[in-house]
Amino acid sequence: MYKYFKRRSNPLKGGVLEGRSLGKEAVSRLFVNKAAVFSMVILAVIFTLSLLGPMVLPNHIDTVFWEHIQSPPMMKHFLIFGTDSNGRDLLVRTLFGIRTSLFVSFLATAISIGIGVAYGSLSGYMGGRVDNIMMRILDILYSMPGMFIIILLNVIFGRSVVLIYIFLGFFGWFDMARLVRGQTLSLKKQEFIRAANALGLGKITIITRHIIPNIIGPVIVYATLSIPGFILIESFLSYLGLGVQEPGSSLGTLISEGTAVMEVAPWMLVFPSATLLILMFAFNFLGDGLRDALDPKTR
Repeated sequence: MYKYFKRRSNPLKGGVLEGRSLGKEAVSRLFVNKAAVFSMVILAVIFTLSLLGPMVLPNHIDTVFWEHIQSPPMMKHFLIFGTDSNGRDLLVRTLFGIRTSLFVSFLATAISIGIGVAYGSLSGYMGGRVDNIMMRILDILYSMPGMFIIILLNVIFGRSVVLIYIFLGFFGWFDMARLVRGQTLSLKKQEFIRAANALGLGKITIITRHIIPNIIGPVIVYATLSIPGFILIESFLSYLGLGVQEPGSSLGTLISEGTAVMEVAPWMLVFPSATLLILMFAFNFLGDGLRDALDPKTR
């Protein structure tokens, strides 16, 4: 280990001691983690295939091969994943499903980060009665059955994918707010925050310029670990028929279709399920790697 850091850091350069920023150190620690690096490569490949694959592949998502309905994987017509019950290319539909599931998860994660960071940092920094009231409100919201409310809203307003995106993010920021509040409570006791108060900086300025930049590491880690959870929830809703509907596709709808014919066409279940499993493992390994790289206790 000593030889590795001696070779990587090169502390003496031209006779001058060369320092390393915390960001460079975290990146160096991240790339030492083989599982995290492998996960990043897998995710990069999947992202690229989901974006460029439908443009490059000869078949369209709605192309129907009447002579190959529920056909197993074959090289003819480039049907590598076979076809579904309607004779459509399962590979293309899986790539579109990846795109849809990732878009849902990223949008829901962005919403949860925005609300959770703002709410948690304000609650933690204000402290006292304000913090107590805000946390009790959060406890009330936390006790609400989010999945039941999402299903109920789908019944009332119809099956709207955008509505699912919004409410997934709205019911996903509670844990983020608790995390940010805890980090803010520990940061507000630091000397640089006291110095900012002594200089007469406003509360919003201190939160935006000093608190939030110093908690971005744990927020990124938690967001990375939240993405597979949102993917799973979206897939579950689509599996129940409350998510993406025909002619669109997501991993949940493809798994739902494959489950109905798994005995006669197992490839319709195997390929979408394997894709979902790979995404879940990759994001979890990447999140663990980021946590280890950004954790100051392991430096």
